Amino acid sequence: MGTRGREIVGMDVAQLLKLLNAAYASEWLAYYQYWLGAKLSKGPMKDAVDAELNLHATEEINHEVLLAERIIQLGGAPVPDPHDWFALSPCKYDAPTDPYVNVLLDQNIAGEQCAITTYKKLMDITKDKDMVTYNLALTILTQEVEHEEDLQSLKEDLALMLERGR
Repeated sequence: MGTRGREIVGMDVAQLLKLLNAAYASEWLAYYQYWLGAKLSKGPMKDAVDAELNLHATEEINHEVLLAERIIQLGGAPVPDPHDWFALSPCKYDAPTDPYVNVLLDQNIAGEQCAITTYKKLMDITKDKDMVTYNLALTILTQEVEHEEDLQSLKEDLALMLERGR
C-alpha cells in the first residue's frame, strides 16, 4: 500500500482490516448461498427466483472483489482460508437444505438484512475517518438494500399468486 494512502486513514488500520475481512467472508458465504439456492430451487415462480438469485450471486462476488482490493490497499490480506469465513462473518450462512422458493427467499432476505446492518456499521465507523472505505461501504450498502427490496417483492408476488390460486 502507498504510505500516504495508509496515513490518511484516521483510525486503527488493524481494526479496520478485521471489519473488512469480516465483510469479505460474508460476501463469499452470501455468494455461495445465492448460487446454490438458484441451482436447487423448486416451486412456483422458480424461474424468476432463480434469475434473481443468480444476479445477486454475481453482485456478491463483485462486492468480494471490491473488499479484497481495499484490504490489500490497506496493507492487509484477504482471509486466505475459507474455513475461517464462518467464524469471521457477522451474518450466518443458511444452507439451502429446503429448496422451496419461499424458504430460499426468507433465508436470503435475512442475509441481506444482516448485510445492510454490517455495511451501515462500517459506514458509521469510517465516516470522517476513511472516506475510501466509507464510499466503498456506501456502494455495497446501496446494492444490498436493493437486493432486500427485490427479494421481498418476489416474496409478495409469490404470496399473491398462491392466494389467488386457491
